[in-house]
Amino acid sequence: MPQSPHNRIAELHNLAAHAHAAAAVSHDKGDHLSAHELTRKAHEHSTNVSKLVEEQSTKKATSKKAP
Repeated sequence: MPQSPHNRIAELHNLAAHAHAAAAVSHDKGDHLSAHELTRKAHEHSTNVSKLVEEQSTKKATSKKAP
């Protein structure tokens, strides 16, 4: 069964939050390369959330215009 868009958005938000938290821990340990990679992943997840939300908004607006 396909995942609902709302569940996918929530999942991506959680992944981004987890990556940010892991990056902070890595940074505190002096592992700047890992922190940088985790921050990049967090940004990627956040970007994916934005794209998915935009797609859903467009679909909703289009379906409301249809007779």
